[in-house]
Amino acid sequence: MSSSQSARLRILLGLIAIFAASATLAAQSKKQPPPPPAHAKAPSPAVTDEYVHKEFGDNCSLLAGPPQFVGDLDGDGVDDLVVAARCKNPMADQAEYGFRVADPYNNFLGFGDVKVTSTFASDSPERKGICLLVVHGVGPQAWRSEKPKPKFVLINLPFKTVTVKRLALKKRIVLGVYMEEQGEGEATSSVVFWDGKKYRYQILGADLE
Repeated sequence: MSSSQSARLRILLGLIAIFAASATLAAQSKKQPPPPPAHAKAPSPAVTDEYVHKEFGDNCSLLAGPPQFVGDLDGDGVDDLVVAARCKNPMADQAEYGFRVADPYNNFLGFGDVKVTSTFASDSPERKGICLLVVHGVGPQAWRSEKPKPKFVLINLPFKTVTVKRLALKKRIVLGVYMEEQGEGEATSSVVFWDGKKYRYQILGADLE
């Protein structure tokens, strides 16, 4: 074999090795799911009505009792905020304060028009206007940023208790808002989570006691 042929052979073998290594790295990157989000925690200091009024208007106020949570709900590595509240008429304020009204529960049941489902009234007066407020954070200030990412008012969720913890999906682990339900879904547990485009509701099961 001549020296020129030997040089060409070495180059060819080198290219084959590079392509093989690239293919291996690509396969490994596809197989490895993103790391799970950090566990949710309570905001410090706690959120007040002053913050809620600033971000969602005077028609929304904190709901006494349920805990407040901070965690990365949308998977962008920045903390988001979840608090329970009571909002009198969120549809009227969403343009003014730049939030979105969403109804994952009734969307799951087949009622997709939030303009219609926002008029559904609870049978219990004390449940009227109960919702979850979600603020997607951005930048170093996260959910406290002056210009946060999308804000949401999640209406008609039949929660009795709320907690935020990890949820295993098919290809990744996210943070979900877990609920113990009351009313028609008494003794049922469910979860609301961000699917990349919107918040989705999913039934988890019934209490076996």
